[in-house]
Amino acid sequence: MRPRSGPTVEHRVLAERMRILRERAGVSLQAAAVALGAHPATVRRIERAETGLDAHQVRVLLECYAVPAAEAEPIMTGLAAANLPGWWHRWRDAMEPWQQEVIGIESSAALVRTWHPALVPELLRTPAYEAALRKALTADPAPGLDRHIELLAERQRRLEERGAALWALLPAAALHTTVGGPVVMAEQRTVLEEAVHRKHLTVQVVPLHFPPHPMTGLPPLHLLRVPVPEIGDRAVLEGPGARADIIGEPTAVTDYRIRLDGACAAAPRPGSPLPEGGGGAGKP
Repeated sequence: MRPRSGPTVEHRVLAERMRILRERAGVSLQAAAVALGAHPATVRRIERAETGLDAHQVRVLLECYAVPAAEAEPIMTGLAAANLPGWWHRWRDAMEPWQQEVIGIESSAALVRTWHPALVPELLRTPAYEAALRKALTADPAPGLDRHIELLAERQRRLEERGAALWALLPAAALHTTVGGPVVMAEQRTVLEEAVHRKHLTVQVVPLHFPPHPMTGLPPLHLLRVPVPEIGDRAVLEGPGARADIIGEPTAVTDYRIRLDGACAAAPRPGSPLPEGGGGAGKP
């Protein structure tokens, strides 16, 4: 069965360890499936954290891979915690399926880097700004709007509570695009201006008169880093129609990181004064 609200990092770690143990033992997917009495796709889904970690199946696989008891026991002990729903489970009705996966990784990330080509990035938005934006962009935004705003506020709170670093890059045009009216925009600008006083937050804004940079023309991008060796960095590239590509292939993630590094290097340094008429920067 597929996790109803996206796998937690604990689930991902154990799933990845199962793959590593199988490959270390030289056992093929087909052979592992035979041991389970299942299809190879079942083993693949277990290793990709696409299904719950069933204790019986995991024990059978560990025996198939000849994993010593001292190594197998911590895995079996960790199953209960790995199968628990993430904190975001209660808001699953307010999320797209891809968002559940992203928030599952974001919830344990030590660093979140984000870029938006036209608007204030999501994790920096005030409730009023986000509500006004959804009303403007969605034909019928009322159903679930309050739940969505609650979820965003909880994500922001947990990110700050954990001391995770958030590094955001946006164009000054985002502060010239009026979302919700002058009062909403003034509040949103204040949040960005106060970023300089927040320990784990970096905000860089590219002034209107600056030349193109490596992120010019790219859609919203998020880079997530979890300080766990089994979980590689992820790049999330948002597309139209409430969808996104979640990229884990290291070469592709590195390419996006290099692009974002270049764009940040070309932008005013963190701590620079707000450009006249909008934009600004904070420091970590």
